[in-house]
Amino acid sequence: MKSTAAVCVLAAGLAGTMFAAEGPVPKGIPDLDHVFFIMMENHGYVQIVGNPDAPFANQYMKSANAATNYFAIGHPSSTNYLEVVGGSNFGVRSDNPPDWHNHNCSPNLSLATVTTDFPSSPPVCPIAGTGTDAETPAIDLTNECPDPTHTDPCPPGLIDIDGTISIPAAAHTIGKTIADQLAEHNKSWKSYQESLPPAGADGVNFSDGFFTNNSNIPGAIAGETQTLIDLYAAKHNPFVYFRSVQEGENPGATLSNVVGFEGKGGLFEDLEKGHVPAFSFIVPNQCNDQHGRSNAGPQCDFDPNDNGTQAGLNPALIYLGDLALRNIVRAIHASEAWRHGRSAIVVTWDENDYSFVPNVNKVLTIVDTNYGPHGRTSNRFYTHFSLLRTIEGAFDLPCLNHACDDNVKVMSDLFRADDDH
Repeated sequence: MKSTAAVCVLAAGLAGTMFAAEGPVPKGIPDLDHVFFIMMENHGYVQIVGNPDAPFANQYMKSANAATNYFAIGHPSSTNYLEVVGGSNFGVRSDNPPDWHNHNCSPNLSLATVTTDFPSSPPVCPIAGTGTDAETPAIDLTNECPDPTHTDPCPPGLIDIDGTISIPAAAHTIGKTIADQLAEHNKSWKSYQESLPPAGADGVNFSDGFFTNNSNIPGAIAGETQTLIDLYAAKHNPFVYFRSVQEGENPGATLSNVVGFEGKGGLFEDLEKGHVPAFSFIVPNQCNDQHGRSNAGPQCDFDPNDNGTQAGLNPALIYLGDLALRNIVRAIHASEAWRHGRSAIVVTWDENDYSFVPNVNKVLTIVDTNYGPHGRTSNRFYTHFSLLRTIEGAFDLPCLNHACDDNVKVMSDLFRADDDH
């Protein structure tokens, strides 16, 4: 186990020690046989909780356990996906696709540079090595500006975390994820990605489940005029951004670990057979995760107004995602894997709806176990880093990057085995 490699002081209300690389195994969490991690998209806490178009999520948070003071880290989506599986943004503050199999570029970590949306930047050099990640400001006044022609900061800005906490760039950040850790400890994992094409994830940035961004669309079928619907998106599959996974450097953590929902080795077949990995990262497609698309019909249209309220939402998009979530959870509950050993289902949303100050980056997180108390709520302050630290502890893995920060606590009250501890 590597010792923690960097210490610095956090700014803006986060006084404490910040670590990088790998640290000690987190304590206070029961050992788990399986974790099913379901990631939903782009809706804040108040947009889901109490929403009549999300009946399952609202029932589930009451029958399972719920974190009511849980925050996503930054923006955009890809940043949060990297943070929840790797404990860092790795210098990526954009939704840019991977720069597939590029051996000539230098990772952001090694250059201490940041991939941004505005100004636009190239595809993400495969993440590898050790170096410095990107700062998470309390309020983003530049990168996620809605007008790419803007040259000045764009008040009021977009809130990261709660608008008061910032996280400085951390030196000695290591370019790996929980997938690498699991493989190193001979534990299994899969990234289940709905609408992944049959040929797999290699070189694919977007797919409708068959055709990809590499296909000749709309000329793939004679007379077809429909443009490609980006259902699968690499930006929601964080593991493919890493050089080790792209190149298969570790036999236990390669692109073969990325599969779809249907077919041989897919999510529903694995659940039906009861043969699931220790860690399942489950991502519905962009019509079923409440993200939305502009060319997939009214039920999948983007929310008409990103204002942090339920009034600005597409009710069909919320309902469609809620139904997809229900079906996944029911399939897990019906699996033989859920009936034996200790397992947990975690549902969270990657970030809020991109609404501006004063709307914070607070999201709903649900924890369902097959062993402990239910119906609990926790108002303790948690983030995506807390969730990573908790899952690592459950698998007896060392904490990773910002999941090692001393202000990041395990979610013991939601995962505990009984009411006595």
